[in-house]
Amino acid sequence: MLPTWTEIFYVALASIISFMLSLHLVRWWIHKAHEIGLTGKDMNKPEEIQIPESGGIWVGAAASFGLLVFIALQIYLSKYNEYNLELMALALMLFMSSFLGFLDDILGWKKGLKPWSKIIYMAPLALPIVVIKAGYSIITLPIIGPVNLGLLYPLVLVPIGILGAANAFNMLAGYNGLEAGQGILLMLFTLIYSWVKGLHPSLEASAIMLAAILGFMIYNWYPAKVFPGNSFTHGLGAYYAAIVIMGNFEKFGIMLFTLYFIELALFLRGLKDGVYKENFGKVQPDGTILPPYEKVYSLTHLAIKVLIKLRGYAREKDVTLFILSLQVIIGVLSLVLIRYV
Repeated sequence: MLPTWTEIFYVALASIISFMLSLHLVRWWIHKAHEIGLTGKDMNKPEEIQIPESGGIWVGAAASFGLLVFIALQIYLSKYNEYNLELMALALMLFMSSFLGFLDDILGWKKGLKPWSKIIYMAPLALPIVVIKAGYSIITLPIIGPVNLGLLYPLVLVPIGILGAANAFNMLAGYNGLEAGQGILLMLFTLIYSWVKGLHPSLEASAIMLAAILGFMIYNWYPAKVFPGNSFTHGLGAYYAAIVIMGNFEKFGIMLFTLYFIELALFLRGLKDGVYKENFGKVQPDGTILPPYEKVYSLTHLAIKVLIKLRGYAREKDVTLFILSLQVIIGVLSLVLIRYV
């Protein structure tokens, strides 16, 4: 069911507030992070440039506040509270996942939470979504048809999906504007799909998060003035999985997430070869970058190789644009093909 004009006004107002709050908080954080020394080297630049870390925590804060604004507008002005339980759980989960990522950021890159400890600490993140029993336990399998998974869906599959997406989104990162750009595209295509299908509260949630990321992107696009950090990647990955589950469009959500499955396959290829890959390129004095390995262990490595073959050189911004272009193609194909899957 498409939203009413009143609902459109509410979500537009909440999105504007989310955008403005993200914009101002990130601007404030850039100065504060420099003061307290929470900065990191911009790895794909030849110069020694220190950039504020973990600006993504404010994206999570802004989007959470935007969700609360939307809920408040419905309750106080329309006495309408459908989907508010789901949105409240979503805001809580976003805050929790962003905070965990922030904790990892402030403990130090490569010195923060160990991979095994992250899994343990992140396990409770799905609780807000599990507690409200979000999603639908009936799924359609090829040949077999509809299958009711019962409690297996909310208690097992939902946590796996949320934790998996939170960790996967962190794998394709490390370039100015890449994580935020991917977040914008994921939310945009999710918003379009939710609008066409009339899906709530995924429509409202994707619009509010999209606005928050746009506010952040102003300072994160090349040359970046702030990094997103794990507070952004963990938070957005979990958020994306949650709205897919709430909207019951797992097929479309998985299709839209294709680049991350490819990134996982390339990562496993690296492990097979004894390489724990990094996405950064080999920076040259003129600012161009070369592949860090002979083989391709990340989509960023593939982008560098393709750009060098086509243009003779690769730069950081071009790598970001290359991958974002792939995501646009996948998004359009997902919208077209979902009716046939």
